[in-house]
Parts: sequence; C-alpha cells; structure tokens
Amino acid sequence: YQSGDPIMRWYDIGQNSPEWEELRAGRLTASNFAVIMANQPKAFSDAAKRLAVQIAFERINGHSMRSHYGDGYSNADMERGHIEEPAARALYEAETFCTVQNGGFFCDDYIGCSPDGLIGEEGGIEIKSVLPQTHAATKRRGSFDPTYRWQILGNLAHSGREWWDFVSYCSFAPEPHQLLIYRVHREQYRTQIQQLLAREQRFIELVQKQMKEFS
Repeated sequence: YQSGDPIMRWYDIGQNSPEWEELRAGRLTASNFAVIMANQPKAFSDAAKRLAVQIAFERINGHSMRSHYGDGYSNADMERGHIEEPAARALYEAETFCTVQNGGFFCDDYIGCSPDGLIGEEGGIEIKSVLPQTHAATKRRGSFDPTYRWQILGNLAHSGREWWDFVSYCSFAPEPHQLLIYRVHREQYRTQIQQLLAREQRFIELVQKQMKEFS
C-alpha cells in the first residue's frame, strides 16, 4: 500500500453471492465512482444525490435496495457480462500466461470494490463483455474505455495494487481480435486517484447528512 491510501479489508467471496450482496449494501461501490465524479470538483449531480439517499436508507435499514424491491436491475449488458466473463477470463489467462485469482470484495465502512480478478501480488483485472461497435471504438482509441476510468482507478486506490488490466471482450469479433488488453499503472494516475479519494469523502458526508435527516 502507498502511504496515505485507505487500507481496506478483503473478503474472499464470489461476485453476485449473497455475502457479496450483503457487503455492497450501504456502501458506495466502484461501479458508481463515475456517478460521484461527474461535475467534480463542483456540486454533486442529481444522480449522485439520489445515490446518497439510497445508500443512507440501506445503512439505516440494514439491507440493500435490491433485496427490498427484488432483482429488477438486470439488463441485457449485465446478462451478457455474466455469461461471457468466464470465456474472456480463460482467453486472458491463455494470452498472458498468468492466473486470475478471485477478486473478492475490498471494503471499509462506506466504500467497496469487487474486482473481476486479482493477478499475483500487484495486479488486477476489469473485464467488459461488449458489443462490436464498443469493441471497435476501444481498438481505435488504443486505450481503455474512459467510461470505466473511475472504476479502474478506484480499484487501484483501494486494493493497493500497482497496475490494472482493462479487458474488452467481444465474442462476435474476428477471432484474433476478440480480446483487447490495456494496462493502467497507478503511478500515471496519482493525481486523479487523489481527486477520487477527496470526492469520496465529500460524498460520505452527504450520505451521513441524509442519515441524520431520516434516522
């Protein structure tokens, strides 16, 4: 871990397991880091304010909104991700000659991250199963999809890892091009990571304010 970075506890659990759902409840998770970073350093967006209310209510009630309303959050992109991720992971392991270990769940009291996988002592992986147009745009860009910038940087910050591989997988792409891998080194994004950590603190204050209002 780098000095000054928040050290988190790691749970060796599977994504989408009941334990995983339970740990996510009442926490800001990496997939929502982009929501709180919109407009920064100015005021939080309406979407971020709605998220703060949801997290506050989850903390007061002691369970997730998903478990209360049922699993109505799934969409075609998420379904494709669940189905194709194992194939993408196997292909990544074959191409890089490394083993992807369980990503588990990193968390402290208010923040949580569940990487798609951990590699050795220093690396991690974010796998996105995408449609052809998105895959082609990523290949032309020659870099990771900026949609996931804050998720990747948050995973780096909170896991204490040195690098993260962004993996774009498209099963419909011509065979040699189904997998694109772009490595993100934490050192290159030190300033943005600090911006994220500062924004998280402000967001936690917003959640606490909502809790005070409703408890």
